[in-house]
Amino acid sequence: MKKCSHSAHESLTELNITPLLDLAFVLLVIFIITTIPPVEDKDLKLPVASKNQKDPPRKATYVSLQSDGKLFLNRAEIKMEDLLQTLINLRMTDPDLNIIVRGDGKTKYKGIRAVLDICQQANVPKLELATEVQK
Repeated sequence: MKKCSHSAHESLTELNITPLLDLAFVLLVIFIITTIPPVEDKDLKLPVASKNQKDPPRKATYVSLQSDGKLFLNRAEIKMEDLLQTLINLRMTDPDLNIIVRGDGKTKYKGIRAVLDICQQANVPKLELATEVQK
């Protein structure tokens, strides 16, 4: 008496080549994609690019406020009453005026707020607050 049918043994002895063909087609496609076709360039006289001069870096204007209330524009001491007119004059000469407000760590915020208000009244286009990163 037979334990296995004849058809079951035949399917085990046949070689299935479908996965092999799939692998061969994938390798062929990869080979075609990665192969660069030869390109023959014509001799051309390309235009020469001129060097553009870089704009000079923007000069920042510092407004410093010490804890005792002394106010400095860059390194020159200035009074709070004169700051508005000075900033307006600076803005007239440089429409892209950049102001960096620096305050001592013990300065009261009321003084910094007064400087910011004056900068706003002078229509300063760029205003930054200087801070330090703790290590």
